[in-house]
Amino acid sequence: MRVTCLQETLQHALDQVTRAVATRTSLPALSNVLLVTDNGRLKIVASDLNIAITTWIGASIEEEGRLAVDARLLTDFVHTLPSGRVELTSSGPQTLMTVTCGRDRAEINGIDAEDFPEIPVVVDDVESTSIDPAALREMISQVEFAAASDESRPVLAGVLMRIEGDRIVLAAADGFRLAVREGRMNRALLSPIDIIVPARSTRELARLLGEAKSEVALYVTPNRSQLIVHFSGENGEGEVEFLSRLIDGTFPDYRQIIPNDFSTRVEMERDALLTAVRRSSYFARDNNDAIRFDVQTTDDGLDPGTIEVSANAAERGNSHSYVDAAISGPPVQIAFNARYLNDVLGVIKTGSASLGLNGSNQAGVIRSGDSDDYTHVIMPMVIGAQ
Repeated sequence: MRVTCLQETLQHALDQVTRAVATRTSLPALSNVLLVTDNGRLKIVASDLNIAITTWIGASIEEEGRLAVDARLLTDFVHTLPSGRVELTSSGPQTLMTVTCGRDRAEINGIDAEDFPEIPVVVDDVESTSIDPAALREMISQVEFAAASDESRPVLAGVLMRIEGDRIVLAAADGFRLAVREGRMNRALLSPIDIIVPARSTRELARLLGEAKSEVALYVTPNRSQLIVHFSGENGEGEVEFLSRLIDGTFPDYRQIIPNDFSTRVEMERDALLTAVRRSSYFARDNNDAIRFDVQTTDDGLDPGTIEVSANAAERGNSHSYVDAAISGPPVQIAFNARYLNDVLGVIKTGSASLGLNGSNQAGVIRSGDSDDYTHVIMPMVIGAQ
C-alpha cells in the first residue's frame, strides 16, 4: 500500500471511526482500524462487533493495499502531525505501516487485514428509505435517554424503530418512563420495518449525524440482524456508513401505555417549568429525587392557574417555586422523579409544554405545547410529607 492524503482529513476520519473501537476486548483485531484502498479513495473502518463505522476520504493511491493497525496509536500520532500531506505505506507480506509527514516518521506494527472482522455491506436488492439527518438526530435525542441503562431486559435497553410507509416512530422505555417520537421519511417503504436498536448505538449515530449534509439512507440487512445508515458530508465528501447490531425481541406495545384522555390538563411555558424543576431538584437529591407538583386552579376560573413545584430535604431545607399555567379540570397533587423531568423538559424544543394528569397515582403525560409528535409518559412517585 502507498497512499497520500491530507493530515486534517485523515485526523478527522480517524476521530470519527475510533468511537467504534473496542476498549476492552479479548480479540486484538478489535483494537485496530482497517485501512483499505477502495476505488481511488482510502476506506477506514473500526468495529467492536456491536457497531461499526466506515468512512471514505480522498487520497492519492499509488499502490493498492489493505492493513489493520493499532487505532489509538495511529490516531494519537496523526493528531501530533503538522498540517500537510501524510503518506501511508506498507509493502509485501509485512504487517508494518510507515506514516510519514515531512521529516516526521513512525512505523506502526499492524495485523493481517484478513484477521479484521468482516463488515456487512449494502446489497443492491435491499430496499432502503431516507430521512433528513437533522430530523433523525432530533428524534433520537428525544427518546434514547428513556431506555434502560441495564440489560436485564434487553429490549428495554434499546430504541424501537418502526417505519411504515413514510411514517417513522422511535420509542424507548425503562419501566418508569416512556418516550415516543413520530416523524416522516423522505421516501416511503413498501415493506414495514420494526426493529430494536441498542440505545448506545443510537447515541453514536446521533453524534455522526451532526456532520451529515445529505439525506440519510437506512437499510436493514436481509437477516434482520443489523441496521446500516449511510450519508455524506459537505459536497458529497466525508462519506460515512454506520452499522449497528439489532436486539432480538418484542418491544412493549407503547400505545397501550399512553392514556387516551385526562381529567386535568395543564399548559405552561416550558422554560418556566424547567427552571422551577431544576431549582427544586437541588433539594430533591436527599429525598429520592422526588419533586412535588401542586396543580391549583383559581376560584373564578378567569385568572391563570398555578403549579407549585416543591422539594423537601429533611436535613437541608426546602424549595417552593410557582409557575403560571392554563389549567382545566380538578386540582391535583403528584410527585415525579426530578431527573426524569429534567430529561424530558430539556429536549422539548417548543416554547410551551402540556401536562396531562389523571390523579396522583396515575402516569403523567408531557407533550410539546404545539405538537402531538412527541409524547413522554412518566410514572408518579409516592408523595411524602413536604
